[in-house]
Amino acid sequence: MTNNFELYKVFYWAAKMGSLTQAAKALYLTQPSVSHAIKQLEERIGVTLFYRNSKGVALTQEGKVLFSYVEQSQILINLAEEKMVALKNLDSGELRIGGSDSLFKHFLLPFLEDFHVQYPGIKLHLKHGTTPEVISYLKEGRIDLGVVRMPIVDSQLEVYESTEIQDCFVAGERYAELKGHTMSMEELMEYPVILFSRNSRVRMAINELFEKYGHVLKPDIEVGSVDLLIEFARRGLGISYVTREFVSKELKEGSLFEVKLDIEIPPSKVGLMTMRNLPISAAATKFMETFR
Repeated sequence: MTNNFELYKVFYWAAKMGSLTQAAKALYLTQPSVSHAIKQLEERIGVTLFYRNSKGVALTQEGKVLFSYVEQSQILINLAEEKMVALKNLDSGELRIGGSDSLFKHFLLPFLEDFHVQYPGIKLHLKHGTTPEVISYLKEGRIDLGVVRMPIVDSQLEVYESTEIQDCFVAGERYAELKGHTMSMEELMEYPVILFSRNSRVRMAINELFEKYGHVLKPDIEVGSVDLLIEFARRGLGISYVTREFVSKELKEGSLFEVKLDIEIPPSKVGLMTMRNLPISAAATKFMETFR
């Protein structure tokens, strides 16, 4: 197949230049090499492709038919080469990222904004999901990168840790008497608690922490988004467990305050994951550099 391609390439340039000598110069070959390649191709397909004239060579009728097809393939090859250059230079392409709504909105957005400003030709595709879903998307080839909370232990994945974040309990003005008061776990569970859905990394982490101290944390309300956690707490429906960095605005303006516990809540990290030993696109590589 490789030899056939080279023969057709010589044929294309000979037809385009109308001269075996000029074709040889364009291909950095000798004129006898070009003549030999044309002869080989004619023998393979069983027709005469060129006849000589006063200016060099011209296509026979059969040669013209062949050239009409070979020319199209050469145009496509040239376009493919141009596309590869554009992808390499990040002038075009796409970046597919999976993650949770909260990480997209409250954490990833500045990175995405900077990346889009620098590389406006790259199309961004964001696929929402829980950590297990994002891992599945990655393994199925539906995304290039996954942004999730650590820890992730999977031999098929390459995981890069990034920013550290801190979770905490927050409440609104309805529970103002708790301001400045350090609560025990037992005291906290006497109040309505609002938690994220059961299969989220945040929920699993706080459940494990309470279990470590011999308690089972049972929420009065379960929600599927960080925005609802924030809004429910702000409206006084209970005490929500959220990431402190995601409610910095509310804490600063005073619509929410942090409910302190007498135990330390360990910080967690946000990480970027890719499939191990699989190449990723130039766009994904560049975003990883920005993210890390």
